[in-house]
Amino acid sequence: MDAYQRVIDWVDDRIVNSPGKIILLFLGLTVLFVGGLGNIETETGQNQFIEDLESFEALEDIQRDFGASFTSGSTSSTTLLQDSQNVLSKPTMVRLLRAQERVENQHGMRVESTSSPAGVVARTLDPNATTLQEEIDAIEGATPAEIDAAVRTAAERNPGFTNQLSDDFNRRAASAAAAQATITHGTSDIPDRADRVRRVVSTAGQDIRVLGSQPDTISDSLVLVLPAAFVLIVVFLVVAYRDLVDLLLGIATIVIALLWTFGFLGLAGIAFNPLLVAVPPLLIAVGIDFGIHAVNRYREERAQDQDIERSMRITTDQLLVAFFIVTGTTVIGFLSNLVSAFPPTQDFGLVAAIGIVFTFLLFGVFLPAQKVYVDRLRRKYPLPTISERPLGAADSALGRALGGGVTIAKRAPLAFMLVVLVVTGGVGYYATGIGTGFSPEDFMPAEETPEPLQSLPEPFRPPASYQYVENYNFREEKFDQDGQVLLYVEGPMTRDTALESIYRAGADPPPTFRRDDRRAKSQSIVTVIESRAAADPEFARLVARNDRNDNGVPDDNLDEIYDALLDSPAREQALSFIGEDRRSARVVYTVDDSADDVATTVDARAVAADHRFDASATGFAVIFQDATAVLFEGVVQSLALSLLGASVFLIFIYWVLEGRPSLGIANVVPIAVSVAFVVASMRVLGVKFNAFNGTILAITIGLGIDYSVHVVHRFADEFEERPLMPALTRTIVGTGGALTGSMLTTVFGVGVLWLSLNPAIGVFGILTALSVVYAYLASLFVLPSTLVLWDRVANSSRSADPMAGGESSTSTPHESLTED
Repeated sequence: MDAYQRVIDWVDDRIVNSPGKIILLFLGLTVLFVGGLGNIETETGQNQFIEDLESFEALEDIQRDFGASFTSGSTSSTTLLQDSQNVLSKPTMVRLLRAQERVENQHGMRVESTSSPAGVVARTLDPNATTLQEEIDAIEGATPAEIDAAVRTAAERNPGFTNQLSDDFNRRAASAAAAQATITHGTSDIPDRADRVRRVVSTAGQDIRVLGSQPDTISDSLVLVLPAAFVLIVVFLVVAYRDLVDLLLGIATIVIALLWTFGFLGLAGIAFNPLLVAVPPLLIAVGIDFGIHAVNRYREERAQDQDIERSMRITTDQLLVAFFIVTGTTVIGFLSNLVSAFPPTQDFGLVAAIGIVFTFLLFGVFLPAQKVYVDRLRRKYPLPTISERPLGAADSALGRALGGGVTIAKRAPLAFMLVVLVVTGGVGYYATGIGTGFSPEDFMPAEETPEPLQSLPEPFRPPASYQYVENYNFREEKFDQDGQVLLYVEGPMTRDTALESIYRAGADPPPTFRRDDRRAKSQSIVTVIESRAAADPEFARLVARNDRNDNGVPDDNLDEIYDALLDSPAREQALSFIGEDRRSARVVYTVDDSADDVATTVDARAVAADHRFDASATGFAVIFQDATAVLFEGVVQSLALSLLGASVFLIFIYWVLEGRPSLGIANVVPIAVSVAFVVASMRVLGVKFNAFNGTILAITIGLGIDYSVHVVHRFADEFEERPLMPALTRTIVGTGGALTGSMLTTVFGVGVLWLSLNPAIGVFGILTALSVVYAYLASLFVLPSTLVLWDRVANSSRSADPMAGGESSTSTPHESLTED
């Protein structure tokens, strides 16, 4: 104990005796960290959360082996959506083909290939049409009856044809209301690609739209949310500080904490990802709490007619320890995210932990040094002082209101805690039913931003709508919602059994797979061979000669089969299903998109196991299910590590500092209550754990411990000098005022994230605000009764009536210092 006290005394001396040097040192470090701000890079999108999954790696293998059919790092694709009364009519198909041709002819677009229903119909009319102009000629030279016949033939021979048409496609009438087309570019580095394509295709027809890319709403959200948060925080800080100079010192210290944290981000080379949007509100929340506690505790001593130096020594002597405990437990909570399989979550845990350490140093040392320096100036110069009264004084209305938890603890602590235990148990059981999910929609803004936001002035006014979301919703509405499962098959595709293995795996498909007769509805090199054989009699004879069991699938001389296929107009289609080295294949199965991802993934892996070669299942359903499983595992591990790590740390630290390790257990009780209520609230609100809010439990523990530590540590100090109930009353009234100011400021400052255009950030703001409210209520109402029962057990104090919670008639403060 003496060792840590010597360290605190040394810091106290520097704060009181050399505040100017401390201020200069911290400002110098600020200049250093500001230099790192220019190095910050940004990562967006969901790929960063799934790129390390085996199923995603299988998708990357498919991208590598089958080139233009999938967008890889060296290529990119643009999706066109056509909306018309009948996209299969002659003039409509010509417009779509001309739009593709104009993009192909545009300088710098590097078009490698195009795909559209119109192109399929054109090649059905003229198998020798290999260019877009030849396809246009084929359509324009055909009669309406020939076009209708070609549509029906294409639908019969080419399963992929109907996938590019809306789900109202009528084969008999040869009509559909919408079509999709894809343009593949030879590079991913085309500036403003979507906008340039949009301008070009608009010259071909107003019924063609460009899907574009998912918007990055982080910048739009920050521009909107941060000013609103700043205004709300300043308003509440004005109420909390009630002094202009103290207000400016507190805000300046918060700003420096943010500069240090994000400067570290740039210096360490950590990319800014969507999860890190939550770091500023968290640091602001903890900074507000530390600042209000520091100033309020200092004012309490000044109100007792203590001088500046003595008041600050008492303040830092007590609060440095409390801040250290809060920092240690909060850092443990955030670092528990390092067990996550998602790199962005790991980065969030690390950056948040570093930010909390910075906040501890700034508010534990820098702010007190500023306060001493400024108050000394006030003695020399007429600087304005509006109020030095502590927040929540005992004779104030707030001070009287804060005593409710103490009253319960005095009258019926055991009965109250039994009720809390039963309610928390029920709430916790209900919380176990919360779901997990992982979807691109988690990061997608609304199609139109709320009208009130449109009345904001520039630059705060967000876009009125997001065209990508409008187009995305159009595609979801118009096109068949059947999903796809992809199999990446590795092995020598020239072996006699290779194609039979692919064919047999589709027999008797599992429930989530769509059926075509008794077989799974699929696309593969086998279906390409079947389609080509139906269109080319010579190729059909070649297949028949090498088909041992007459099932239409060749068994012998597969190299010869592939050579003939690649020399035909079906070359491009064939290469989208078999690797050029003929050592891998891609199989696409159609699945029920409304089916549960768990069932779809289980079925996909069962089908993969039926292949004779190594086969890996992938596709969005499989990848997102894997991500969900990893997410849930990470949430559970993070929660366990946070609670266990924080409990061990608190037990150890209270043993070292106070000689009362059991105080650490009492400290954790309100945290457990808060966690149960937060998760239950998520279920009530219909919020699932996803990649973004999966960190909320670590945050709840971190912020909750912040509140309860201030109460417990203050109580430990007060309990050394006075009996149980007076110590508890002084603690709750004195610390509760600062907690109230901190809670209100944080709830409104963080809750403003609800305005974010990114729904994941908005939900995160609501959950964080709820966690703060629950932590506050638990610290002020659950913790007093917990401490009374702790005293009875740890110090063998008893009242005459155990249910009354009154003070022991025999216990004295001195007798309660040592645990049994």
